[in-house]
Amino acid sequence: MTSNKNKDLETSASINNSGVEFISSCVLPTPWAIFHLHAFFEAATGKEHLALTLGDVATGAPVLARLHSECLTGDALFSQRCDCGAQLETALKKIAHEGCGVLLYLRQEGRGIGLLNKVHAYRLQDAGADTVEANQALGFAPDMRNYQICQPMLQHLQVKAVKLMSNNPRKAAALQECGIQVTEQIPLIIKKNPHNERYLLTKAAKLGHVF
Repeated sequence: MTSNKNKDLETSASINNSGVEFISSCVLPTPWAIFHLHAFFEAATGKEHLALTLGDVATGAPVLARLHSECLTGDALFSQRCDCGAQLETALKKIAHEGCGVLLYLRQEGRGIGLLNKVHAYRLQDAGADTVEANQALGFAPDMRNYQICQPMLQHLQVKAVKLMSNNPRKAAALQECGIQVTEQIPLIIKKNPHNERYLLTKAAKLGHVF
């Protein structure tokens, strides 16, 4: 049965003054738990973003959380070039084990450069560039993602404090700047393989990720 709080989320009006519109919610059964899926539309970019919630995330207590940027190759096609798909699955499993949490699925493919440019970047990596050098060779910054989108989404979900599952200190800082309290940063350590080892080492050395 859908709780009154979930009904409130489903019927909530658009978020004012943010350019982000809440669209709708539904139940999403997964292998680990039955989540609620919430859809948002970002007018400035024309992108749709998603939030998955489990349990009552609006109590004011710190909520187990993950900010996950879309990675079609890793999340859907099981690519071993990165750790994205494994991090997504691990985060959902941890939320299910906790019984309460939120995962924001942000449509920022390829650290913000888009899917087609990401394929170009992969081709450059095939030729010897690392993940940062490849983005820069295409004229992009190493990381183009913008986490301001998280603030109106979490505001809509009434999440005020999080225990953030991430290896990226920039995510924690961005949430703090948005007024979301980060009480703890929990590493998501994924096993290296021959295809992603250099990628992970580059993220640590050049992007400040902590493993």
